[in-house]
Amino acid sequence: MGIPIDYVRIEPGIGQALGAMHTYVRKTALDPRLLHLIDIRVSQINGCAYCLNLHCEEARRDGELQQRLDVLAAWWETDLFTPAEQAALGFAEQLTHISTDKGTDALYAQLGNLFSEQEIVQLTGAVIDINAWNRLAIATGRQPKRRGADGG
Repeated sequence: MGIPIDYVRIEPGIGQALGAMHTYVRKTALDPRLLHLIDIRVSQINGCAYCLNLHCEEARRDGELQQRLDVLAAWWETDLFTPAEQAALGFAEQLTHISTDKGTDALYAQLGNLFSEQEIVQLTGAVIDINAWNRLAIATGRQPKRRGADGG
């Protein structure tokens, strides 16, 4: 659960720098729903409860279907995700596990067939962004606030 540290109070520049990256990624041409899926899937892999809570809420607010969120951890087992979403999710997983997963030629070919070089760089930025936030939240013990019985 990390060490409970208020990083915003102690070192606000860290959050500001990450916030600038996050803002930049969100201003790209990538579909916001795809960015939500990447944020959630990477947060699942990293075990970041704070980010999972935040990004699932945001995704639902922006119209994401609960069913897709329910099966996101096994996205490759269902046809609920488009080929582009599948390629981006596979890429996000590979980058998150980069020390043990260098990717495959098939993964990169699929990615290259569905995204431009600029979009691939933008996807890379999105994965870097959420991995950094996950690590900051986990290391500093950031916890999601409890919701009421009505979910709010």
